[in-house]
Amino acid sequence: MTTHAIDGLADLVGAELGTSEWLLVDQERIDRFAEVTGDQQWIHVDTARAAGGPYGATIAHGYLTLSLLPMLVRQACTLEGASRRLNYGLDKVRFPQPVVAGSRVRAVVTLRSISEIRGGLRLGLSCVLEIEGAEKPACVAETLTLLLT
Repeated sequence: MTTHAIDGLADLVGAELGTSEWLLVDQERIDRFAEVTGDQQWIHVDTARAAGGPYGATIAHGYLTLSLLPMLVRQACTLEGASRRLNYGLDKVRFPQPVVAGSRVRAVVTLRSISEIRGGLRLGLSCVLEIEGAEKPACVAETLTLLLT
């Protein structure tokens, strides 16, 4: 994890802010997400059927993959000088490759943009969720974060 002071962030536009630790996406996590969201599609929860499917195993929901970003981004970089850090939304999200159950993922975070807002800053972050050992990432998201001072 890296630490950055918010008063120096303008100089870091285009720079990588940090990389999270690897996180295991196991079947238990996938099953719990399926239960909470009501998305019980077989490719996510039926291990026997999915074994004969296109990926040879179950895969994580795209929205499960996306939902890991807040935790992994916070793990990748600490931003000092803000009293609150709020998720403001997304500009763009893509899922180039599914996360097969049992895979490990991590986030690489780059600062795309920064702008002043009343009471703080709005950051545009590029978040690439890598899959250990895979050529393509699981998710590429352009997120918006508010840092309130």
